[in-house]
Amino acid sequence: MNILQINTSARTSGANSTRLADLVSARLRVLQPEAGLKVRDLARDPHPVLDAPSLAALFTPAEQRTAEQAARVALDDALIAEVQAADVIVLGVPMYNFGVSVQLKSWIDAIARAGVTFRYTANGSEGLLQGKKVYVALARGGIYRDTPADTQVSYLKILLAFLGMSDVTFIYAEGLALGGDAEDKAFVEAGAQIQALSL
Repeated sequence: MNILQINTSARTSGANSTRLADLVSARLRVLQPEAGLKVRDLARDPHPVLDAPSLAALFTPAEQRTAEQAARVALDDALIAEVQAADVIVLGVPMYNFGVSVQLKSWIDAIARAGVTFRYTANGSEGLLQGKKVYVALARGGIYRDTPADTQVSYLKILLAFLGMSDVTFIYAEGLALGGDAEDKAFVEAGAQIQALSL
């Protein structure tokens, strides 16, 4: 089993979402000791945002790309290859201003490629990243689960299903900024969710 962990916090250290994702990956490796683990930290190794030159590179036929365009597309290709090779994906997801981080959005924009990870058919779109299990480790300062303010879960469910990944488990550590023992309580509750995981 190949596990791919994607850390999407802007912080290179001390991120609660990374801490939570680490706990999920550690639990999975207890359940499957021979599993391989690849960690991509998008704060330590930032991926470029999708901009006009990036789009131009993607829409230029491979044989006509400049060296600069080919290098830019190759960055996305590397992320796609990691996802394709993974059996299990663990996403460490902080909440920034009620949404996902630019780090996560850049990763999504890189891996969502028509004809490669999804395609359009006469019957609608079809996700091509099928047969994968996804764990989303959500770290929030407030408490948003099952409220209208939680835009992350609905967005990620739609996006992942669009790419063919519909087997998704969400793990929550919430109220981390509420003071007192709130952080400890949040991680105890999240830890219980993680210990209950099975393959």
